[in-house]
Amino acid sequence: MAIRYDIKHTTVYRYKRPVSFGLHRVMFRPRDSHDLRVLATDLQVSPTANVRLIQDPHSNSVALVQPMGKATELKVVCSFTIEQVPPSEDLLLEIDPAAEFLPFAYSIQDRLDLEHYLRPHHPDPDGTLIRWAHQFLYSDEPNSTREVLARMNAHIGKSLKYQARDEEGTQSPLETLNLGSGSCRDYALLMMEAARRLGVATRFVSGYLYDAALDTTARPKAAKDVKDAGAATVGAGSTHAWLHAYLPGAGWVAYDPTNNIMGGSQLIRVGVARDPSQAAPISGSWFGDAEAYEGMVATVQVRRISS
Repeated sequence: MAIRYDIKHTTVYRYKRPVSFGLHRVMFRPRDSHDLRVLATDLQVSPTANVRLIQDPHSNSVALVQPMGKATELKVVCSFTIEQVPPSEDLLLEIDPAAEFLPFAYSIQDRLDLEHYLRPHHPDPDGTLIRWAHQFLYSDEPNSTREVLARMNAHIGKSLKYQARDEEGTQSPLETLNLGSGSCRDYALLMMEAARRLGVATRFVSGYLYDAALDTTARPKAAKDVKDAGAATVGAGSTHAWLHAYLPGAGWVAYDPTNNIMGGSQLIRVGVARDPSQAAPISGSWFGDAEAYEGMVATVQVRRISS
């Protein structure tokens, strides 16, 4: 059954005195597919801006925004109404028999298309990350692909300390392991790089996370749609990040190590990329005294409006 959501994403940059702005790249629009449709969309920018819509190399929808004139505030407000069909709970049962256990080999055609998602992008000179990944493998019995990924997905949120971070950029997997903490994008990248070293193709996903506890319009029964009605959902109220693993027979399957979610209906994807640096919700430049910058505030509201 399809679920409809209203989404409002507001980003505000503030400055002590007027500054001018360079081109900004805005990636906020949910990604259409067979399970997600964008029914309405609106983009408001202050000060007035020229806007062009393009698709990037990953077919993400990107708005190129050029604010006009000087201002002490840059405000970008994106609003959407979407319809999403929750993934089947039996999704992982559809894995191709040839990929049911690790290690497995992708077909030649799949390997050609998945090359950039299979190859690790962050160094592991001492083998720390591969040793960390191998802890989820059994040495005395076959390793179910779905179970290994499930164990890794659950372990990250339990063993590391979640720390929200407004600064741009993502910690490397080794930094996250060394610090014992990270944000949702750090968790996603850690699992991506670990899974790649086990031969599983992965990609980074940015988007929104629905939490019934933050939705004042939700009916009481909406709580059943979160992973655990009594548990806190981490990452709602701002942009969120998770990963996709490509499993033959099932396709791209969502894993959210921050909340130990697999294919959850409350994950609303916006952009996909081989590395987090390619999926920033908003990036750009401004011109003026460095001391003029006061900070940035970003908020996301996701309301369930029907089911």
